[in-house]
Amino acid sequence: MNGEHRYRVTVDWTGNTGTGTSSYKAYSRDHLIRAEGKPDVPGSSDPAFRGDAARWNPEDMLVASLSACHKLWYLHFCSAEGVTVVAYRDEAEGVMVEDRERGGAFAQVTLRPEVTILAGDDAGLAAELHERAHHFCFIANSVNFPVRCEPRIVRAG
Repeated sequence: MNGEHRYRVTVDWTGNTGTGTSSYKAYSRDHLIRAEGKPDVPGSSDPAFRGDAARWNPEDMLVASLSACHKLWYLHFCSAEGVTVVAYRDEAEGVMVEDRERGGAFAQVTLRPEVTILAGDDAGLAAELHERAHHFCFIANSVNFPVRCEPRIVRAG
C-alpha cells in the first residue's frame, strides 16, 4: 500500500434566509455536501447549535466515518483469515466536550459492533481481528482522541 489519495468534496451553504449572517439567529446552518458521481448529503449543525435534526451534522459524520472505516478493515481481515461474517451492526457513540477556548473537541468515540459469524467459525479470532482493524483504520489513525472498540461476537444459528 503506497501512494497519496485525494478526496474532493464541495460544501454549499444553503442557509441564507434573506439577510445572510446579519445576526446569529438570522441564518440557517443547512448545507449540501457534494462529490462528483455521488448523491448529495444534506447537512446542518447539531440542533444544540441551531441546526436541523433531520440532517447530518459534522459530528455524526465523524463518528460514522470511524465506524465505517473500522468495519471495512474488519471485514477484509475476516475474509482473509477464514472468518465468515454474515451480519455486522455497529451502534457507535462519540462524546464531544465544549470548550470556551477552542469551541469543543471530541473526547472519545466508542464503537460497539455486533458481528454475527458462521456457527463453526473461530469466535476468538473474530474478536481479535477488531484490534487489527483498529490498527489499520485510516480514520482512527487520523484523530487525536481515543477510539475504543467493544465488540460482541455472535454465532449464527
